Amino acid sequence: MTTPPDIREIDAKARRVRALILDVDGVLTDGRVIYLPGGNEGRTFHVRDGLGIQLLMASGCTVALLSGRESDVVTRRAHELGITALRLGIEDKVDAFESLLDEFQLNDLQVAYVGDDLPDIPVLRRAGLGFAVADAAPEVRSAADLVLRTAGGQGAVREACERILKAKEAWRV
Repeated sequence: MTTPPDIREIDAKARRVRALILDVDGVLTDGRVIYLPGGNEGRTFHVRDGLGIQLLMASGCTVALLSGRESDVVTRRAHELGITALRLGIEDKVDAFESLLDEFQLNDLQVAYVGDDLPDIPVLRRAGLGFAVADAAPEVRSAADLVLRTAGGQGAVREACERILKAKEAWRV
């Protein structure tokens, strides 16, 4: 049995966050890819995640997407939400993470990351605040600072955004 995280420590880390970097499949989506006729693909996104992202960006935080897969659907969703920092079809998430740090002129401690599977572990360990979705692989949950209550594609990103905004006292209802 793991010990519960110290929420005061999580909130202290969240107050430093200036950028949120998200894995896509299994975090913004439930991890399923739907192959459609004509070679297209489909994914579903939760609208609450979208609102959480928009609220976080409105507070001054930057949001970026990082994925091993390229996808027109993901690019479209990012565009709809106003996310311009995309690293899709990447092989090394740490290299992409470092590229985003350089682009945003931030250090590790100023970044939160949400992941769900094994390729996310090195980035979770680097980020100042690492979140795992509720249905993440056990190794990912162990590497994260906080395991979210919500599964990937079901509002987990919204939960992470709220945690950051509330810690910064920027949650407006």
